[in-house]
Amino acid sequence: MIARAGRLGQNYAWVVAGVTFLALLAAAGLRSAPGVLMTPLHQAFGWERAQLSAAAALGIFLYGLVGPFAAALMQTLGLKRTLLGGLILMSGSTAASLFMAEPWHYVMTWGVLSGLGSGAVALSMGATVVNRWFVRRRGVAMGLLSASTATGSLIFLPGMAALAESGGWKPVAIAVSAAAAALVPLVMFLMPERPADIGQAPYGGDRIEPPPPPGRATDALALALGVLVRASRTPAFWLLFGTFFVCGFTTNGLIGTHLISFCGDQGMMLVQAGLLLAAMGVFDIVGTTASGWLTDRYDPRKLLFAYYVLRGLSLLALPFLEFNLVSLSLFAVFYGLDWLATVPPTARLASEAFGDREGPIVFGWVAFGHQIGAATAAFGAGVLRDLQGRYLESFLIAGALALVAGFAALAIRRPGDGVGVRPAAA
Repeated sequence: MIARAGRLGQNYAWVVAGVTFLALLAAAGLRSAPGVLMTPLHQAFGWERAQLSAAAALGIFLYGLVGPFAAALMQTLGLKRTLLGGLILMSGSTAASLFMAEPWHYVMTWGVLSGLGSGAVALSMGATVVNRWFVRRRGVAMGLLSASTATGSLIFLPGMAALAESGGWKPVAIAVSAAAAALVPLVMFLMPERPADIGQAPYGGDRIEPPPPPGRATDALALALGVLVRASRTPAFWLLFGTFFVCGFTTNGLIGTHLISFCGDQGMMLVQAGLLLAAMGVFDIVGTTASGWLTDRYDPRKLLFAYYVLRGLSLLALPFLEFNLVSLSLFAVFYGLDWLATVPPTARLASEAFGDREGPIVFGWVAFGHQIGAATAAFGAGVLRDLQGRYLESFLIAGALALVAGFAALAIRRPGDGVGVRPAAA
């Protein structure tokens, strides 16, 4: 099927983006499943929320840590091989969890192994695909791929919640494992390594780039760490890292992991809370894609300022809202539009500062900051809930951090400012 891809010309880049979208969707759905599994596992095994939150936090942490190394592997070993390895590990680890009986089994399967597998299918892969397959419409393409991560996290939650409510935690594990396995043949048959493999230039480009010489898997370690050392000497990297830490803290970590439990504290049924998150996922597609369109046209720093400040105000207000259909629907619409709208501007700033080759690896390290923030909130909010019996403090902390991140984004310098970071040599 790849042999016939050249018939679509440069438009085949959108087929590759579509396959990448589905893979990111599956990885994000896997990472959101622990939020649904928290209550069923507590009921089935009696494990404490702090234990369950620790496994979720570890998986989120590894999901971020693996990202830059996976991006480097895509440059050396190959995009397709890296993606296939990640999907197989995702499917195998979640299937193995069907036999768990102790808390450490959950930590190993849903924390360690699935974290490693899903880390190879993360936003850094989206950045690699966009930089490799697109010259024009990069913002839109990155917006679509970014939307898939939140959509996978949120839109599958009602289905997983329904499975958990009717059959316990095992049907959820089976569904996640099957979804990852189903993507393996799609990647094998529909995803070329590079546009040159089908005789095409990248979308919007005018020349075919020859493939680089094949590399070794061991080269990826040196490449990822070398890029980190060079990037860490610049203020732009730390501002991007810090603001994306807050993005993860306020999305996957707090809302994605604990909103269902928070709604349960307010007397809301599991499926209803899942539908609330699903609505956020639907609106995230609109918000993140629109953010990509805006990023192609406006200063990404100003966009980040608006996104973070509005997000912070909404988090500060949420604990004090009346839990009725109108207020929660308004929150779901707004938060969905803003969920990962930060990704296209952040990815653009990383590519501007560090170049097309190293930019995705730098973005992988910045995305690691996102997952550290998410892991911090996932674990910390669970501990605070056990200690205080409520989530109020967690939402206030998250809202304050988002306001700080908004102003920090304005301090990021771009190459055109004259004193900003110059693109690193490839």
